[in-house]
Amino acid sequence: MRFLRFAIVAASLAVTTAFASPSDPKQGAEYTVLPVPQPSQTAGKKVEVIEFFMYHCPYCHALEPVLEQWVKKEGDNIIFKRIHLPYQGANDPEAHLFLTLQAMGKSEAYQARILDAVGDIVRRKRSETLTEQELLGVAYGLPGIDKGKFMDTWNSFGVKTMLNRLPGIVSNNYKIDSTPTVVVDGKYVISPGQVAEATHTRDQQQLFQETLQVVGALVTKVQKSK
Repeated sequence: MRFLRFAIVAASLAVTTAFASPSDPKQGAEYTVLPVPQPSQTAGKKVEVIEFFMYHCPYCHALEPVLEQWVKKEGDNIIFKRIHLPYQGANDPEAHLFLTLQAMGKSEAYQARILDAVGDIVRRKRSETLTEQELLGVAYGLPGIDKGKFMDTWNSFGVKTMLNRLPGIVSNNYKIDSTPTVVVDGKYVISPGQVAEATHTRDQQQLFQETLQVVGALVTKVQKSK
């Protein structure tokens, strides 16, 4: 299975984008809808928002500070989650690292640090394919990580089972093949590439803001339907 990085210039969409507006997004322009909606976690008016990402993805790295602020701003409006695309398949060491930290309840606390560390490795070796040893080195360098507990979780049945299931979840259930991509309420799919195609925005930071504006509008749409 191969996963493609987000590119500013996405595939052309078979819709008109003359009146594209991130604050009033249209299906087929700024977002698409999954053919089979997926179960989503809800609590009252809260809406599930999932970011599909990869540690080595430079656009995920660039998006992170903007996304972090947006999540804080949304507060109780959303239930925010992340899913790491298994770039190297069912044995992807990056996804393995994420699932291990997630099982330990530490994935969010270390998200920015790992994006920085992995980005440094990618730039130094000029390759997006990281090894297990490289990722373990990143993990061991995180403050407060107990190596014994970390490796027990890394090798646990639960983490390995989820790692094996991940390719099917990503490709079969959510139909995701690029990062970063956001799914709202288990059905609305938004990516910066698609928003760029709709709005013709080429400035990266403006594009990220517009993308999250679309996500926010869809969160509101779902809340109104509850």
